[in-house]
Amino acid sequence: MADLERRFPCVADMETAAKRRMPRFVHDYLIGGLGREDCVRRNVASLRDVLLMPRYLSDASAPDMAVTLFGRRFDAPFAVAPLGLAGLLWPGCEMPIAIAARRHNVPHVLSTFSNRSLEAIRPVAGENGWFQFYPPNDPAMEADMLARAEKAGYKTLVLTVDIPAPTRRERDIRNGLAVPPKLDLTTMLQIATHPGWALHVLRHGIPEFENLSPYYPKGASLAASAEFVGKVMQGHITAERTARIRDAWKGTLLVKGVLDPEEAAAYLALGADGVIVSNHGGRQLDAAPGAVEMLPLMRKRLGPEAVILADGGIRSGLDVARMIALGANMVLIGRPFIFASAAIGAGGADHLIGILKAEMHAAMAQLGCAVVADLPSALHSSRPA
Repeated sequence: MADLERRFPCVADMETAAKRRMPRFVHDYLIGGLGREDCVRRNVASLRDVLLMPRYLSDASAPDMAVTLFGRRFDAPFAVAPLGLAGLLWPGCEMPIAIAARRHNVPHVLSTFSNRSLEAIRPVAGENGWFQFYPPNDPAMEADMLARAEKAGYKTLVLTVDIPAPTRRERDIRNGLAVPPKLDLTTMLQIATHPGWALHVLRHGIPEFENLSPYYPKGASLAASAEFVGKVMQGHITAERTARIRDAWKGTLLVKGVLDPEEAAAYLALGADGVIVSNHGGRQLDAAPGAVEMLPLMRKRLGPEAVILADGGIRSGLDVARMIALGANMVLIGRPFIFASAAIGAGGADHLIGILKAEMHAAMAQLGCAVVADLPSALHSSRPA
């Protein structure tokens, strides 16, 4: 543990190590956005511009980072974001990440596009497991996936609405990224020069979309199966579709990918229990605003009692505190869990969560915030000094 602390005291060190260990086509998919990737950079940079005011008269030397959401207490106000293609990014990482989230008592959100099935992950994540749902445009498939999630024991569904059509991510186009990877000369060279990643593939197998494979056309090749997924996972999640999903899902429903406060209010009116303010890590629209810009407006529009989560650009426990100061009840963290897994291995997620907790503890003590609910009072500015 002490050795890990010295080698990887922060997310930036894990990110650097991960880049060395991952083939370029994999790393590009992980860090990339689209267009000029301005949105990806803004997510990180805008958080750095959020200033918090330290205060020392109050006694907050032992801050309580716990939050209660939908009647359940969590030990920290952050969750593992849904990680699509995690089994390709760092093979075998999905189970250890779910185990770490449960051990630290924070939520774990499993992606529809995970490489391990919702049935396999739920027993590992336990009550901390949430399922992120990309609704297919086939009503029968939609109904079956919801039934599977309910049968597996998930209580919280994260309905993601911000992928109505395929995007053009230039890094992936240049690399010819596909599932399974296209084994041309360039790709083979990248794999050969990153033996750690290659050995993990050999150990865990070529990743596939286990949540979706039951619906593939019978006898379809991997390429045909991928084409099927691309076709069935398109279309806007209209008010009618949202209402249908709300009626079918008896548990908690969060809507992810919302940026417009009026649209967020509309989702709540349709029966959602909360919203997740997100621009999908800067991967859908390069001109989109981020959570830093929209959270204060979202909180003002929805009111103090609304449940608002957020993601985008978080790289430290201090960033978690910043997001909460801006108006979030809880935040989701994605890319750093892959950085940690690639840099460290099976213990990476556990180490990362420990660091995030320690960083947030230190930040809250400096801010004089004894509990998470005090953080909005520490907000000084969200603009450059």
